[in-house]
Amino acid sequence: MSATLQTSTSYPVSAMAETLIGSEIIKLGNEVNERIKAGEKISNFTIGDFDPSIFPIPSLLLQEIINAYKEGYTNYPMANGMPELRAAVAEWSKDTYGLQYTPNEVLVAGGSRPVIYGIYATLIDAGDKVIFPVPSWNNNHYCHLFGAEPLEVECRPENNFMPMAEDIKPLISDARLLALCSPQNPTGTMFGKEQLEAICDLVLEENMRRGSAQKPLYIMYDQVYGALVYGENNHCDPVSLRPELRPYTIYVDGISKSLAATGVRVGWALGPAYIIDKMKAIIGHIGAWSPKAEQIATARFLSNKKEMGEFMSTFKAEIANRLHAIYAGFEALRKEGFKVRCIEPAAAIYLTVQFDLKGKVTAGGKKLENTTDVIAYILNEAKLAMVPFSAFGASADSNWYRLSVGTCKMEELDDLFVRLRNALKSLS
Repeated sequence: MSATLQTSTSYPVSAMAETLIGSEIIKLGNEVNERIKAGEKISNFTIGDFDPSIFPIPSLLLQEIINAYKEGYTNYPMANGMPELRAAVAEWSKDTYGLQYTPNEVLVAGGSRPVIYGIYATLIDAGDKVIFPVPSWNNNHYCHLFGAEPLEVECRPENNFMPMAEDIKPLISDARLLALCSPQNPTGTMFGKEQLEAICDLVLEENMRRGSAQKPLYIMYDQVYGALVYGENNHCDPVSLRPELRPYTIYVDGISKSLAATGVRVGWALGPAYIIDKMKAIIGHIGAWSPKAEQIATARFLSNKKEMGEFMSTFKAEIANRLHAIYAGFEALRKEGFKVRCIEPAAAIYLTVQFDLKGKVTAGGKKLENTTDVIAYILNEAKLAMVPFSAFGASADSNWYRLSVGTCKMEELDDLFVRLRNALKSLS
């Protein structure tokens, strides 16, 4: 009797892999891009990325990457990052944020995602509890990857969708990690100084209560958008506000957003040396290094303060112009009586927008029953693609959405708002 060969689809996989959900944002963005390829004119504000034809990386950084390849930087980098880059990151972080870290307290990886993965892998055991705000980027998925118990803090528009100390306090007593991001993805909002100070004090009090007999509570502070802050707003961070938090804080940063260099893949962590060393081993085992040539080039560019400053000044102005133009467009619609709202932009490349359209009826007689219906209607009628906050862990009935301006052309905004106004007028 011959054995029956199992088909590949019948082989069991891990429970984690079987139940892991792919990126809802990438899925939606890919669907929209397929429609654009088919000839539709759509304002695709889904992906937190940049159109290089609108926002190219700095010309000097590009040239330094080419130079580094020509100079033969094509073999493995050091496991924790090239010394030149770690030194440049330490200096840049000091100049930009006032953070005092040595090169040995810097870990370089292939973008900020491996850094976040490394933080979870270093600190989290299965069953550990992780506090994070919703909406926020991917913490729910990282908890799933490591078997952590998510403790979600549902944030509110009156607080610009940022978590408050009083929201965190009831969850803090046995948590292992507090995952924070400011400026925040997806909201484009950020912590105020007093708001973050109150959270920092909670963590310090909790770690004092635990003493040496219990594992401490750590803060993962993602500030990859920290250099993209506009107007009178000021970026703040835990260790600058409370130096006593230094042993318990790991920063996430990189050039993906600040230099429009999402595909260059250079990110880093700053933190206590003993944690950085453990993260280095994890990053090494999965080979999540940043390419050596890109590291050398980034070190050279970060060290060129004149070029860096000139690029950032122009880049930030272009992003801010788009954010404020879209905000003004939504404000005009709101004042006309349409059921929309936009939170004033403060930072990053995102806008937080509300479409309060559930229950409305289209000209064709279809009732908008849920978020999926609203997204489809705005996409089909206004040709505007956006991401619901539910894709960032918020409740399924949330009527708030993220718009990302990295692919936005200023000259197309007038037409976009004509389409959007007509689409809203058609509802009853």
